[in-house]
Amino acid sequence: MTIRTIKSEADIREGLDALERADPVIATVRAETGEVPLNWSEPGFAGLVQIIMAQQLSKFAAEAIWRRLQARVRPMTLERVCRVREATLRGCGLSAAKVATVRALAQALRQGRVDLDGFDGRPAEDIVGELCQVKGIGPWTAELYLLFGIGHADIWPAGDLALQVAVGDALKLEARPDARAVAEIAARWRPWRGVAARLFWSYYRVRRGNRGGAPV
Repeated sequence: MTIRTIKSEADIREGLDALERADPVIATVRAETGEVPLNWSEPGFAGLVQIIMAQQLSKFAAEAIWRRLQARVRPMTLERVCRVREATLRGCGLSAAKVATVRALAQALRQGRVDLDGFDGRPAEDIVGELCQVKGIGPWTAELYLLFGIGHADIWPAGDLALQVAVGDALKLEARPDARAVAEIAARWRPWRGVAARLFWSYYRVRRGNRGGAPV
């Protein structure tokens, strides 16, 4: 089975054009939002660590911690991270829980329970299931890796608060839709939900200021 991926700005434009044809709401959101960035996270161990680090943090806080981590841990490889003391990781701004998650991921990779190099071309649900076996990695983290580390075109992280708020704003809903509701709404945007997610993160920034948006 061929998995459509988003690898370039041209892919973003193709997806947005298709979404506009399918749903007039997208045209309104796109007109207000303007350019939608590709956003990309390095595939592999370092990219997944970056996404783990961004859990439950603002975009700016996550960027600051990532810069400190990159400065202190060079190169950002599995072997190097395994040798770094927990105090060093904590000093970069990682919580104890996130340090534990990074360590659990490293162990899963060493034991062969997770194979990041073998994810290309696999169904999204299989990848999410494999990653969620690692303690501390949930659907949001796995889906963000699929979006930004692999480039899957049809991923919609329904549990993301900024997406829920942005969709509620766009549809003029009285209350923020929960994860189940926003997943049902997003079904209309298949097979380009990954582009829709980028659009609505950008829309969130336009509407709410630079307090959110794409986490990586």
